[in-house]
Amino acid sequence: MFQIAKEHKGFSKQIFLLAKNELIKKYKGAIIGPFWAVVKPLFTLFVYWFAFDIGLRKAGSVHVVFEDGTDLGTYSRFLFMLVGFIPWFFIQDSILQGSRSIILNKQFVTKVSFPVSTIMTFTQVSRLYVHLFLSGLMYIFLCFIGGTYTMPGAETITGGIAPSIYNLQYFFYTPLMFAFFLVFIWSTAPMAAFSRDFENMIISIMSGVFWLSGIVYDTYGLDNEVLRRIMLVNPITFFANGYRNTFLYHRWFWQYPTEFIILLAEFAILIALGIFNYNRLRKKLPDVL
Repeated sequence: MFQIAKEHKGFSKQIFLLAKNELIKKYKGAIIGPFWAVVKPLFTLFVYWFAFDIGLRKAGSVHVVFEDGTDLGTYSRFLFMLVGFIPWFFIQDSILQGSRSIILNKQFVTKVSFPVSTIMTFTQVSRLYVHLFLSGLMYIFLCFIGGTYTMPGAETITGGIAPSIYNLQYFFYTPLMFAFFLVFIWSTAPMAAFSRDFENMIISIMSGVFWLSGIVYDTYGLDNEVLRRIMLVNPITFFANGYRNTFLYHRWFWQYPTEFIILLAEFAILIALGIFNYNRLRKKLPDVL
């Protein structure tokens, strides 16, 4: 951990500059440039909106009840999925682009003296730029357009959701999500640089990970208690539900301590694995690349 912190010392300016360049380089030659980074997720959300709010009106709403019986309200399916998709887009790009970060920026490893760990950091920061922009669009949509929803003990409302003090939790969940998946790619990026099979494995399982996480359905409402407990171990579900707690359910994160404690335990394990894998592989990367 000290080695990684030492590598970042004095490189903060370069990290933010390279994060910006990462977006520009990826969409070089495109007329709208880095804005393509938000076109795809916006189109995906449009398709789901059209499917569930226009085409499949009978798909119904989502009534959320916490496992202790607390009623968290009823929401249109698109509204429910929208808030879950915003962290998912960041997580998906963090895992896929983060795991390929060293391969895509191997010139920093083989040709110049540049700390390897900062490559993963500026790649993650570039994903954060896109996430902040999408989050802003989501918040505007929730406040001014919204959808059909029923808060506990209230009548059904169609329209925007008023800003709330609970929304401030965004500044808790987003940095935590950024740090969690940055630590995750401390392990995956060096391993993907050593083996393309590992990279292909990550790409292959991402679709399954999506459906095994609580992005499009309510994990609190699963009938099978064992599965409901297992879902608590999924960090992606934690962040999807965290964003919904922030913008829809209006609950504080300390009101469900079990999920938070599990995430902190996973975070600690990831830090240990990340440090171990990074220190084990970083000196061999120039030869491999």
